[in-house]
Amino acid sequence: MTTSITTVGIRDAVGAQVDATLGQVQALYRKLHQTPELPFQEHITSARLAEALEELGYEVTRGVGVTGVVALLHNGEGPTVMLRGDMDALPIKEETGLDFASRETATTAEGREVPLMHACGHDLHSSCVVGAAGVMAALRDQWSGTLMLICQPAEEVFGGAKAMLDDGLYERFARPNVILGQHNMPALAGTVGHISGRAMAACSNLAVTIHGAGGHGSMPAQTVDPVVIAAHVVTRLQTIVSREVPPEETVVLTVGKLHAGTQANIIPHSAELEINVRSFDNALHRQVVASIERIIRTECEAGRSPIPPEIRVLNETISLDNDSVAVEHVRRAHAEHFGAASIYEMPRLNGSEDFPFFGSAESGGFGGEDIPYVYWFIGATPAERWAETPGTGVSEKMRHLEMPHSPYYFPGNDVTLRTGIEAMASAALAYLAV
Repeated sequence: MTTSITTVGIRDAVGAQVDATLGQVQALYRKLHQTPELPFQEHITSARLAEALEELGYEVTRGVGVTGVVALLHNGEGPTVMLRGDMDALPIKEETGLDFASRETATTAEGREVPLMHACGHDLHSSCVVGAAGVMAALRDQWSGTLMLICQPAEEVFGGAKAMLDDGLYERFARPNVILGQHNMPALAGTVGHISGRAMAACSNLAVTIHGAGGHGSMPAQTVDPVVIAAHVVTRLQTIVSREVPPEETVVLTVGKLHAGTQANIIPHSAELEINVRSFDNALHRQVVASIERIIRTECEAGRSPIPPEIRVLNETISLDNDSVAVEHVRRAHAEHFGAASIYEMPRLNGSEDFPFFGSAESGGFGGEDIPYVYWFIGATPAERWAETPGTGVSEKMRHLEMPHSPYYFPGNDVTLRTGIEAMASAALAYLAV
């Protein structure tokens, strides 16, 4: 059974608690921002988050799914509500000019040294989880049930959610009744965006090696040219969207990498491609991936490739499909907390997340019924910048603003941080309040 936050008293209590602790959360956020870490390398980040949650009285377990953190607060009978934040960073050189900008570097699994930046705001997300944890711990007399907090690694490579689930997340700790998460976007700071149903795309990233038989550029008849085969593959792949996908569906297919050879007069032995595909229907997505594989294999056969191509899934995730009933419940709680004018309709995004694995029994591998989830969006653009940005609505204005993964993107202003904390706490209380 769920309840709705309708009293000014609870809203004011949440606000007062955020007032009391915002400085500490801001300090934590700045530390996290200064020391970003790559997926599954979040050792410093996860330790800081675990310590902060332990100080608030939560039962904390570290190292779940490599570097993930799970924190529990049992507070009597009632449902289990899970709040999730991610914490990994990106190999981007920060150009924000902040006095706490990252100057960190790291070594990738391939041995490359890369700059690091929290260009997607995962430091903000995990800080909001800690902030909401503090609010909920202070307001225990206002709710009953179990609060389950997740600090998840490796969202950027779609690996962390499955890693935590494979490590027995629901068997070892608790199986939630509802899962709540959020992401920052360059909407107006202080606003919260909701969308029911299909909200974010399924995504697959494929690595392909096409084999040829190299030789001298003056004697092509004595070779099998993988560059020509790769060119035909790239061209033919474009027909999947135009000729195999129903016009009412959305599919984006991109060949983001094509590499072959060393100089003009050498026909190489192989060509390498990386392909990105996104769609909003999981069954259609599987069909498109199968079509990609079919075209690659057929073009290799037509081009006399001496051995079959190698096709490898680098990473993938399913579409994010918000539960409509749960969305309406949380939207109503947010409207009551922030005011209806602060709630906007979030447009569907072609971006992707591994968050939906937590709710999908089949794809998440935990069996039983699916778990309803709500994933909303908090605005990150200060009011003055928003006012001077061209456009009349959220979608139009966002086209003119830095987006996540830009070296200039900075969502961590105080208004957004506060909104993120209150959005998580008020959503949790929508299910737990007594």
